[in-house]
Amino acid sequence: MHHESFFEYYEETANWSFDEFGIHTENLTDWDLYEILSKVATTESRILDLGTGGGENALAHFPDCAEVLATDFSPNMIKTARVNLAASGRRNFTFKVMDNLKMEVPDNYFDIVVARHTCTDPEQILKCLKPGGYLLIRGVDKYDCWALKMVFGGGQGYNDPKPISILDYENIIRAGFSEVELVPIHDREYIRDRATFKAFLSKVPILEFEGDSPDDKLLDEYIAKNTFSGGIRLLRAYYGITARKPF
Repeated sequence: MHHESFFEYYEETANWSFDEFGIHTENLTDWDLYEILSKVATTESRILDLGTGGGENALAHFPDCAEVLATDFSPNMIKTARVNLAASGRRNFTFKVMDNLKMEVPDNYFDIVVARHTCTDPEQILKCLKPGGYLLIRGVDKYDCWALKMVFGGGQGYNDPKPISILDYENIIRAGFSEVELVPIHDREYIRDRATFKAFLSKVPILEFEGDSPDDKLLDEYIAKNTFSGGIRLLRAYYGITARKPF
């Protein structure tokens, strides 16, 4: 999905949460963005959260620190995030509309930059980090839900010549980061029934189909082959990247 398409998508989906689908997840890889964040952050840290969406993850999982600036390029998402902030009781959070590819933040200011399921410009991120600062990324890779994409003959990243994980990894190294590590992340997700599964696919950009919902015949073909005791299974393929700005 292109940058402009993501804007339209998130503007339209600003007032829903993944929690409504009751997804059960089995983590097959021992890599947790928020555990790593908690290890590198201190009470004095200034953290920039790129692509925060409605802010639910940052508000729920970010450690106490001096400052969190959480940004998203969707004004509707930021409106939702500010409502969530008011209900959370969290302090030292600010939500701001900002395009990740046109960052409006001070140079050499942040101790940590977090980017979860969003596009990034490593050169701009490097500028805003203090020397020794951390970049933490969790993204969706090309082979995410690959069996589902094969049934439908397309989807997010389906025709990309190179996985986005490799592109991100290479761009981060080229930007001048050090200690760059890339980890493939694999999860099993189970969705309880067909109606919930169809509603889920209508909300997320996995398939990028035309119209309001996936084709029923193809959907049933996938469900017939991928229903287990826990529900309808999706094999998720994510990636994690950690890197530091040189001292």
